[in-house]
Amino acid sequence: MVHSDDKTGNHPEPPTEDNSEPERIPVMQQILDNPFLLLFLGITIPAVFYVIWGIMEIVHIPIAK
Repeated sequence: MVHSDDKTGNHPEPPTEDNSEPERIPVMQQILDNPFLLLFLGITIPAVFYVIWGIMEIVHIPIAK
């Protein structure tokens, strides 16, 4: 049985200097917590690099005489 201070079943917050301001979530954690953003980045970044690599390869092909 879990005892709590209120009737909602939530545990009370630990005492801190200022409980009125919620803790900020770091930007990197927000990025890693979003699976759709990770999917988008995982497809987009390699695609962009392959396109750039392909353009570089085409530019370096010698011109035929």
